[in-house]
Amino acid sequence: MNRGALIEEWRAHLADNRRRSPHTVRAYVAAAERLVVAGGLEDWAAVARTEAHDLRAHLAARRAEGLGNASTARELSALKAFIAFARQQSGDPEPAAPRLRGPRIKKGLPRPVTPDEAVNLTELVDTLAADDWIGARDRAVLLLMYGSGLRIAEALSLTGRDAMLGDVLHITGKGGKQRVVPILPITRAAVADYVRLCKWPLTPAEPLFRGAKGGPLSPAMVQRVMAQARRALGLPETATPHALRHSFATHLLSAGADLRSLQALLGHASLGSTQIYTRVDAASLLENYRNAHPRADRS
Repeated sequence: MNRGALIEEWRAHLADNRRRSPHTVRAYVAAAERLVVAGGLEDWAAVARTEAHDLRAHLAARRAEGLGNASTARELSALKAFIAFARQQSGDPEPAAPRLRGPRIKKGLPRPVTPDEAVNLTELVDTLAADDWIGARDRAVLLLMYGSGLRIAEALSLTGRDAMLGDVLHITGKGGKQRVVPILPITRAAVADYVRLCKWPLTPAEPLFRGAKGGPLSPAMVQRVMAQARRALGLPETATPHALRHSFATHLLSAGADLRSLQALLGHASLGSTQIYTRVDAASLLENYRNAHPRADRS
């Protein structure tokens, strides 16, 4: 087996068997390619023999190239998965990754936007667009992220079959996990407006949200539209499309939603991923207190 075939088999395993997102597949494959080239690894047996000290040396070289802590941790995770798969392919009865800890990463809190800012953003993108149908499209996409907690990839994965939204929507998220999310009347109306105005035929099997030339709408375009709107409103750079999903979570939590329900709505595999929003909510309450209470310490 040559290196190309080895990498292609790894790619197919990630995409077809593990159902990883395209972004994750690209990152994991790139990490694997760097390892096999640097180590001169030609087959699964050679990859399987990679030990912790080999990984440590490889990552040290990557750090010397300027790789930061977070990127190093992600690369280590990808390489551990690659080596565990190699050991499985080589017939190891108990395949496992080398035991090596990554760098410690200080987890920052998500930075949600306020309800008013979310509404202002969704209204402004409608007016900033060159064409009415593009403005309606942008508003519909942002409302799906804020009103239903969708990731960008999830919103853009909708097809013409989803054009007539009901009260709920079945979403396939990370790892092929399915969940049901609510659709607010304002979101349903926004999608209906877009469908009515769209200049391209929306067939059942093709993407619901289209780019200006009729192809699938790209995440980069959604991010660009959001950046234009936040600059116009004077919002910080943390007001990204994904911040709308954070806002969905924190605003539900503030209104009394329990963590288990929030976990199901967000499609998190573990409750630990959802618990960060309790810290976000507490941080928001403390900030409001400091700004409003006459005796608050503002030092």
